[in-house]
Amino acid sequence: MSDRPVYETALGASTKDTITLLGKDLAEDVMGNVGFGELAFWLATQRRPTPGETRVFEAVLAALADHGFTPTAIVTRLTYLSAPDSVQGALAAGLLGGGSRFLGVTEDCGRFLHDVLSTVELPVDESGWDALALATVRERRAAGQFIPGLGHHVHKDGDPRTPRLMRIAAEENLFGPHLSLFAAIGRVHPEVLGRTLPLNGAGVCGAALADLGLPLELLRGFALLARTAGLIGQLAEELRRPVGNDIFLSVDLNNRSVPPEPYQS
Repeated sequence: MSDRPVYETALGASTKDTITLLGKDLAEDVMGNVGFGELAFWLATQRRPTPGETRVFEAVLAALADHGFTPTAIVTRLTYLSAPDSVQGALAAGLLGGGSRFLGVTEDCGRFLHDVLSTVELPVDESGWDALALATVRERRAAGQFIPGLGHHVHKDGDPRTPRLMRIAAEENLFGPHLSLFAAIGRVHPEVLGRTLPLNGAGVCGAALADLGLPLELLRGFALLARTAGLIGQLAEELRRPVGNDIFLSVDLNNRSVPPEPYQS
């Protein structure tokens, strides 16, 4: 009898001749048969998604993959400029910037909607969703808190990703309570805030992921998964059309010395 510990896993395991993943033969059953988005969902939930779930999930990944010269993209390019021998460092630098302003909104919105829904009986029609949304927006405003997923610094007249993802979810019968509440917030918030703000793509992605039943604790992880593909694209373009050195020099050659300003708490 061996005294060695046993570590159980339903994920990947290897023997001399085989590799299993999620109880399947990796080489014969998974490779060439399972798409990467489907596999990512399967790994996180340990159940194979339906075709509809895969479509919504992959639409989320596409929505979050890249947004141009965001801070995460710029820091990836600059890190590669500084350490071209460390692709992993450049990718990690960009991913570490996924927080409350970029990428983290996906998790924040999913959690926010879930918290609201966990305290109420779910409405059955649009008027009920609007009433819940109105009470939620009023409560947040009274507390001086923002609504995660509401507003965008570029798409001030509407984020094109939001209606598209909502349509895809509806087509697959996966427009659940999180998306319903988020859509209602989009309809009623002007009554409270006195202005109209767009429902942004990161927020709608969080709502869609929550409706898919994915763990709330991992929502930011899925955003980072999507952004990894985008950052690889940023590095590939940096190899062909480098801008990292220009970004560096634009700061380095245009700084101005000023007197020290002591910190005051």
